[in-house]
Amino acid sequence: MLLPRDVVRSTRRAARQYNKARSSTRDLFVDVYSNALAAVCVMMMVGSLVVALREEITARNIGDSTLVAEQSQVVPAGILCMVVAYLALVGVVVLARKLGPVTVGQAEAAWWLPLPIDRRPMVLPSFLTRLVAVGSISSITYVPFSVLTTFDRSPSAHGIAAVTFGGGGVVAVTGAAVLQLAPATTGRRAGIFLALLPIAALPFITSTVLPLVLVASLAAALLAYLVPRVGDVHGTELQRGGAVSGHAAASIFFVDLNELRRSLMVAPSAHVSFRGSRYYGRHTRGPLAALVRADVVAFLRVQPPPTAALVWLGLSVGVTVMTPTLPVVLQLTVILIAGCLVTAGTGTVARQTAVTAELDTLLPISPALVRCSRTLMPALAMATWTGALTGALVVLGAGTPVFVLLGVLAGAGMGAGATRAATRPPTDWTTPPVETPFGPVPRNQMSSLLRGTDMTVLAMTPLLLALYLGTVHPWLIIAQLIASTTAITVQASNPGPR
Repeated sequence: MLLPRDVVRSTRRAARQYNKARSSTRDLFVDVYSNALAAVCVMMMVGSLVVALREEITARNIGDSTLVAEQSQVVPAGILCMVVAYLALVGVVVLARKLGPVTVGQAEAAWWLPLPIDRRPMVLPSFLTRLVAVGSISSITYVPFSVLTTFDRSPSAHGIAAVTFGGGGVVAVTGAAVLQLAPATTGRRAGIFLALLPIAALPFITSTVLPLVLVASLAAALLAYLVPRVGDVHGTELQRGGAVSGHAAASIFFVDLNELRRSLMVAPSAHVSFRGSRYYGRHTRGPLAALVRADVVAFLRVQPPPTAALVWLGLSVGVTVMTPTLPVVLQLTVILIAGCLVTAGTGTVARQTAVTAELDTLLPISPALVRCSRTLMPALAMATWTGALTGALVVLGAGTPVFVLLGVLAGAGMGAGATRAATRPPTDWTTPPVETPFGPVPRNQMSSLLRGTDMTVLAMTPLLLALYLGTVHPWLIIAQLIASTTAITVQASNPGPR
């Protein structure tokens, strides 16, 4: 009789033999040395950056200048930090649910998934490995956040807070696995998201180890509930999670950000397929008008909900009204990062059409007009986002309403950056790599990664400069027009990869 432990033992034995036959001690040493050297370099750079930022925040070297009026700075810094921690845990739940978290690979699905045996011994080890990885990564990434946001903690308090947040990451992944056991209803999701609220506040209580004990107890209780039932996850769901995880892992390995976004994209719901149906069914004149209409309807149907854009909008405004305030340069840095991330999220349609870019050459219109049509909706979306951002800052006392005009103009150029980023050329792995402190990197890798982001930063530069100066000079409006026009022109004149 075939038992699950026999299948596991046979699979592990075959895997060890396969890896041993195709690897050598030299290859193992080179891999360990390269990874260790890259990790040390990253830790040194992050550590120096954190120390520099901490000194900048404590010294307030920029002076007393702020983006908004002083009477608008009413949000305590601790509250904003708790919100950021909560959003991070929610992001872990959402990402873990997309990736599984209980999964099987393609080979496992073909080998033992059809067998009439208990699946728990097969899926449990990989799930526990993911839990340990998420907990460790969460703890490590929380350390610089804790150092930058709380200055009165001792090193041991920072460690307790980091481990507590790591336990919160474990709870978040376990919650995603609970959603995987049964159809995820709105009430079930809301319950898990609400349960993360007190967990996000626990790392900020470092006077005692009680928060750490509470998080560890909750994680243990969820694991005690989940471990006996982990084999009950449906086979289709196991394969779906494995396919998405494998696709995402391959995208990260090849440093392909567009493919990574494609792997994590969720299929639109049924009711979304009817958006813009009346507009799409109207009579049109000419191929360009038809293409514009198709791109508009595709954007309405394929583009994910603007949840992430609203979150980044709230965080961009939040850093300007927190007290004690951050230096203006750091506030502008947060706005710049938020703008780049939101811009990248609006290129969904362009990323999908870039997979079959040859079809655009069959259209009876100029390729430049095709690229302009692809840019239209991202530009409108980003103009709305930057207009809302600058409008909120104007209400808070950042300046005159002319800032809104500057923001709308910047958003148009940022939309061109989104389309340009969606058509990044793939990395050429046939050329000799370049040695770096992080290991060998393919040639032109950095220029490929910066494609699109360069135009986004260019379009935001006059707006950020105006926010720093606190006023909109006429020459800044001219500079913003030139920057946005340049971004749109570059996108329209430079074709994507073929």
